[in-house]
Amino acid sequence: MTDPELFGKTRARVCGLLIKDNSILLLKHEGLGPEGFIWSPPGGGIEFDETAEEALIREFKEEVSLEIEVDDFLFVNEYFDKRLHAIELFFSVTYVSGVMKLGSDPEYSEENQIITEAKFLPYDKLDIMTPSHKHNAFRFCRNSQGIINLRGFYNFRNI
Repeated sequence: MTDPELFGKTRARVCGLLIKDNSILLLKHEGLGPEGFIWSPPGGGIEFDETAEEALIREFKEEVSLEIEVDDFLFVNEYFDKRLHAIELFFSVTYVSGVMKLGSDPEYSEENQIITEAKFLPYDKLDIMTPSHKHNAFRFCRNSQGIINLRGFYNFRNI
């Protein structure tokens, strides 16, 4: 269920990697990936006249009600899906404040939200998860914990 205005267009996005106790914060996105959902880091589209850092801070507030600090730029991922083509800028982030609570994506109506769950997933659980159920950036590291060490440009067609 991708927004019709975004269908057939390329989008610039930001994604934040928030690590806690050997786990990573991921959101379950319905309607993406070959099997109808994927687990992906919080993030979203960069709006006109908004920096990547501002967009990432805004997205964390909207999606999981957390205040974060943007740390290092890590890598670029080109995401392809039947419904979405995005150039994604990945950053490491640090928790500042707030209590995690599933928020919403203002691009979608209340009844059509695509983010259905938010949780810290342990790396060992991610490592045994079906690859098509997690963001394609995890395919570029030997184990899920390695995502924080990726540098460079990656792409993978998730079609």
